[in-house]
Amino acid sequence: MLVSLFRNRTQCLIPSFKTMTTAAAAKTSKDDYFAAVNHVANIVRHDIYPERTLNRLNLTLTSELVYRVLRVCHTTSPSESLRFFTWARSQPQYSPTSLEFEQLILTLAHHKRYQSMWKTIELMKPYNLSVSPQTLSLIIEEFGKHGLVDNAVEVFNKCTAFNCQQCVLLYNSLLFALCEVKLFHGAYALIRRMIRKGFVPDKRTYAILVDAWCSSGKMREAQEFLQEMSDKGFNPPVRGRDLLVHGLLNAGYLESAKQMVNKMIKQGSLPDLETFNSLIETICKSGEVEFCVEMYYSVCKLGLCADVSTYKILIPAVSKAGMIDEAFRLLHNLVEDGHKPFPSLYAPIIKGMFRRGQFDDAFCFFSEMKIKGHPPNRPVYTMLITMCGRGGRFVEAANYLVEMTEMGLTPISRCFDLVTDGLKNCGKHDLAEKIEQLEVSLRSV
Repeated sequence: MLVSLFRNRTQCLIPSFKTMTTAAAAKTSKDDYFAAVNHVANIVRHDIYPERTLNRLNLTLTSELVYRVLRVCHTTSPSESLRFFTWARSQPQYSPTSLEFEQLILTLAHHKRYQSMWKTIELMKPYNLSVSPQTLSLIIEEFGKHGLVDNAVEVFNKCTAFNCQQCVLLYNSLLFALCEVKLFHGAYALIRRMIRKGFVPDKRTYAILVDAWCSSGKMREAQEFLQEMSDKGFNPPVRGRDLLVHGLLNAGYLESAKQMVNKMIKQGSLPDLETFNSLIETICKSGEVEFCVEMYYSVCKLGLCADVSTYKILIPAVSKAGMIDEAFRLLHNLVEDGHKPFPSLYAPIIKGMFRRGQFDDAFCFFSEMKIKGHPPNRPVYTMLITMCGRGGRFVEAANYLVEMTEMGLTPISRCFDLVTDGLKNCGKHDLAEKIEQLEVSLRSV
């Protein structure tokens, strides 16, 4: 029966491949484009004479293509990025924009190639381009991360030379640079100057200084700073306690953060949702999943409305810990809150059921999610096929493989190998042959 069912599915696949090809035409062209970007990036990073190789490609250089290649090379190849951009600028059909210049500037700053960075900034002038506040902000922060606070101050003071006015964004970046080297007196002086100039501190202004105090183990100073700003009439956009919790988490003082939030809950006060999500994410990573679940129910009783991010943290964590019943309760709460389950939420539950050997229950739940939730994606099907293979359920793995192709999702080669080898080992050679034919058909489309 299964073989006949599979034969029918395979026959249905032949006409569907044509529609699948038409429907996936846009996606294929997009995939081809990004494949070309990666190909060019590999040439830039690894070729001894990249200019010669690039000239042979007869590329049609666009601003977006150059920008994306520079982004791919950002983390590892500053010199190669500069060399590629110099070659691109020499091409007659290409006219650079501020987007590519700024990406290259950030790459050079990130790798401490400051001389090349300043030369690149100078190259913007003939094109009548200027550096954006966002880029200047990141340059200042890069100087701060590397302990070069004098350079950070110099860039901040020379903003007008870059046709850029000082703003809250730049003040925050300089504040970050000062806090990185523990110059708290300078940070306070900067905030006073910021207020004198008529700028209003935003959430990041407070968070930077509170995080710095907390990372230095100076909780009292952080509280005094918040109180001082409040006395001056500058209250942060979020409550001071939430900023302190964030600061403790960023500094690695998890137990102190847990105690503070527990104290807030006992007093009938709630942390804001972003703070709560950050806290439970950190606690889940430390392995205390049950504590997070108890805290979730405690804050819900006090009136906190969890969002999708809350469930994206809790459901995978409890599923991985083997608390499947709890995972179902949380998923039910998600649906009750008006959200539709999506793959990254129900996939961990299915995987947890597989690990417990509940294959039939997992299959039923997956069928239900296909109706009530968002359609499964390629990673979900890959996980299903893999887990079925590990559990010796190769026939079900074959069915999911076919179902996946019917949805226009191309399985990876490993899935085909897993299913065909498994079917052959358990004596189902006809079905294995059908799977091999399906793979050949897909590869030839």
